[in-house]
Amino acid sequence: MRKALIFLGILDDMDIEWIIRTGLKRSVPDGTILIEEKKALDSLFFVLDGEFEVYIGNGKGIALLRAGEVLGEMSFVDSRPPSASVRARRESVVLVISRHELRAKLEEDTGFAARFYRSIAAFLTDRLRTTTSRLGYGEKLRLDEEVEDLDEVAPDFLDSMALAGTRFEELLRRLSGASLQTL
Repeated sequence: MRKALIFLGILDDMDIEWIIRTGLKRSVPDGTILIEEKKALDSLFFVLDGEFEVYIGNGKGIALLRAGEVLGEMSFVDSRPPSASVRARRESVVLVISRHELRAKLEEDTGFAARFYRSIAAFLTDRLRTTTSRLGYGEKLRLDEEVEDLDEVAPDFLDSMALAGTRFEELLRRLSGASLQTL
């Protein structure tokens, strides 16, 4: 959920409104492969509910992703096929935004583009810091109020966290009545 708060804390209310209007709410049955390693991806996914496992070619799980995560963001940014696969671990719900519609919005609305790419950068930075710490890189954490723990929210994002939480709740509320089709 923290990653959603980082992402939604940078976007503004009009950006969220566009995401709600443009996205398609979809059910993802347990076991469904949402993203397949090395296969082109034409959408970005926002996890609204459920759980997804990220795994690499040999089937080894490398991460679990839950509500509030964004999926397919790396392939969206660099236009390369995904480097891992993503499978639903239980019945899940995502909001799907097509690459085509998102690209068009980014080209026509420079304010949205700036906020969107900043939110993706912050999101990916947080994910990378978490991953590298889990792999044992970096300094060992100490209990020191002067040192920021990797699991702490960066001070720059604290002000927007409450607003972001409200935005995520509003997104879920507004989409609660949306038709739900299976991927």
